[in-house]
Amino acid sequence: MAAALDLSGNPSSVHAEGREARRLVEEARASVAHAVGALPRNVVFTSGGTEANALALKPGLRRSTGHGTERLVVSAIEHASVLAGGRFSPDVISAVGVNGSGVLDLDQLRRALEGKPPALVSIMLANNETGAVQPVPEAAEIVHVAGGILHVDAIQAFGKIAFDIKALKADLLTLSAHKIGGPKGVGAVVLSEELQGFEPLLRGGGQELGRRAGTENVAGIAGFGAAAKAAMGALPDDARRLEGLRKRLEQGLRQTSGMVIFSGDAERLPNTTLFTVPRLKAETAVIGFDLAGIAVSSGSACSSGKVQPSHVLEAMGFDPEIAQGAVRLSLGWSTSSADIDRCLEAWRRLSSSLLKDGDETRLERF
Repeated sequence: MAAALDLSGNPSSVHAEGREARRLVEEARASVAHAVGALPRNVVFTSGGTEANALALKPGLRRSTGHGTERLVVSAIEHASVLAGGRFSPDVISAVGVNGSGVLDLDQLRRALEGKPPALVSIMLANNETGAVQPVPEAAEIVHVAGGILHVDAIQAFGKIAFDIKALKADLLTLSAHKIGGPKGVGAVVLSEELQGFEPLLRGGGQELGRRAGTENVAGIAGFGAAAKAAMGALPDDARRLEGLRKRLEQGLRQTSGMVIFSGDAERLPNTTLFTVPRLKAETAVIGFDLAGIAVSSGSACSSGKVQPSHVLEAMGFDPEIAQGAVRLSLGWSTSSADIDRCLEAWRRLSSSLLKDGDETRLERF
């Protein structure tokens, strides 16, 4: 990124400075494409995951044969940028439920598609709150038999588990750089070779092969490419290490009476734990952990400022009293065994203080 910031050239210019900027963009495109088993020409850079989802969710998408999609079907646990529906009218958007483990109900998906107009179906590869991995290849079979198109929001899973756009059988997927240690404010839509009907959301110049107008964020894109290369190089060793740390963390958390670890019986990302205990208030726990020098969140960072319970936990069937206490702990490349010990010690002190009689003023002594 530092090298890219030193360049003054516009990547659309033909002079030497412009060609150097273009080289950095195309090298990053190749790195991102390689990370998900796609062709570089099918990677469209955006300003982040939210724009990527808005760009992907449009009527009229189709495969080389078949009719264009007329409606949108989403899982009930999708990110807010998917639930918003992109370029679909609200009256043609419907949701499919999940089970108590936070995993997509495939039978319900089948019923939502059979005998109805073709749909664009959006299913996240892994949930951003619970970490539950979704049965995307199985869902893809159902979607394609019904003549639909499958969009996969792979933002949370990127860099945590290995996946391939062809193995997922996805028609298009979306990514974000900051989830893999890259810069904030840059993302991508990745298209399959068979997809047709893709059109820009932002119109203007001919950047990104006419699929996303606006001068490219060269430094951000360069950082995205570097992060993708580093993240893929660390897999699968990082995944195994983080899963071991997560299991030790959860073993310690389960020593607290009444502990609930959401999606604990489902396949999950190796770095994500969402938990609660009765009577816990998430916002109080977040403050308590922060006082101990440990950064956690109440649900997803995108929605943690909201006071209402998580729509993900609501879809899983948990009542608001339980959902309002959900705390998410995420592990990363720098997380160590010592960090797990510190976290568990902080939790023991915090829980004994807050849960003894529910008096939040005890936080002052923590």
